[in-house]
Amino acid sequence: MIVIATLVVALAAVLHVLFFVFESVLWSRPGVWKRFGLDDQASADTTKPMAYNQGFYNLFLAIGALVGIVVYGIGQHAVGLTLVFFTLTCMVLASVVLVSTGARYIGAALLQGIPPLVGIVLIFLSDPITT
Repeated sequence: MIVIATLVVALAAVLHVLFFVFESVLWSRPGVWKRFGLDDQASADTTKPMAYNQGFYNLFLAIGALVGIVVYGIGQHAVGLTLVFFTLTCMVLASVVLVSTGARYIGAALLQGIPPLVGIVLIFLSDPITT
């Protein structure tokens, strides 16, 4: 079960790296900012600094989850789980905040929040340190 949990945590991290790429690298492309509900290039230009910053938050969460997986994998289970739980919890809470901004963001919030939530549940079910 821990292997499946690790894969789900890695999936959550990869999704957050993808969010980083969209928000911090590719934001000026219409195909990207339209995915985020913006109507025109002027809106994209106005929100670009915020998206850039937000993208890095996503990158740092992904790095935290991946480093936690590695640290767990080399035998430092308590430290690795602590890092993984912290970053996954931040991902889940960010998705809750996203839902609170409006019903049109429910799909994005589910994409952002379900993998880390599933990862948390699977780790609790599979690792003796968490029980």
